[in-house]
Amino acid sequence: MTKTLDGKVAIVTGGSRGMGREIAEKFAEHGAKVVLNYVSSMSIAEKVIAGIKEKGGEATAIQADISQVAEVELLFHKTIERYGKVDILVNNAGIIITKPILNITEEDFDKLFAINAKGTFFSCQQAAKHMSANGRIINFSTSVTGAMFPGYSVYAGTKGAVEQFTRQLAKEFGSKGITINAVSPGPVNTELFTDGKTAEQIETIVKMNAFGRLGEPNDISGTVLFLASDEAKWITGQTIRVNGGYV
Repeated sequence: MTKTLDGKVAIVTGGSRGMGREIAEKFAEHGAKVVLNYVSSMSIAEKVIAGIKEKGGEATAIQADISQVAEVELLFHKTIERYGKVDILVNNAGIIITKPILNITEEDFDKLFAINAKGTFFSCQQAAKHMSANGRIINFSTSVTGAMFPGYSVYAGTKGAVEQFTRQLAKEFGSKGITINAVSPGPVNTELFTDGKTAEQIETIVKMNAFGRLGEPNDISGTVLFLASDEAKWITGQTIRVNGGYV
């Protein structure tokens, strides 16, 4: 197998579960040294790292709350201290809170924007300071930005911000040959999506795509791998919907 990321160093935020775990494992399989960022699930992160190493990959776990700028700075500092550089950043960490507008609290609003939007922005800022020339940034949005779902207004708003960060920063990063793109999945079978939903709600959502099933993490990770590779050097500032025809 051709190792398309051989010699690269990749940070994957929220890398211990779901989509982040799948991406971290795929990157390691393709030759990258992976920094798996987590907030509190140290034991889970360590299991992922152990699994990568058992397959001959190289990875390390670094704790950081990306809603705190100082911890984002520490994440990059520790990565460079360990591996000497950063070539790839995947801003995967995020949360979902879905409530009707009348039930959204200030705390809900601030928490969603702090993790989903602020965390992504300041991780990109650190990439601007420290990323190697010809690096790759992949942000995570959601296909909900193209739909109209009651209860998703604030969550979709945070991802709308991520899509604009991606577009507006493209020329700032371009002078170093760094690409920045966003991946916009539809419903994916992860804990982040399924938590709090009934089987009936999930079935209704499943019927909205072309294939009549939930996406799986490996349906998304191939696109992320491509965007992280040299083959994607002429793609930047784009949001790519990977959703099985959901919208």
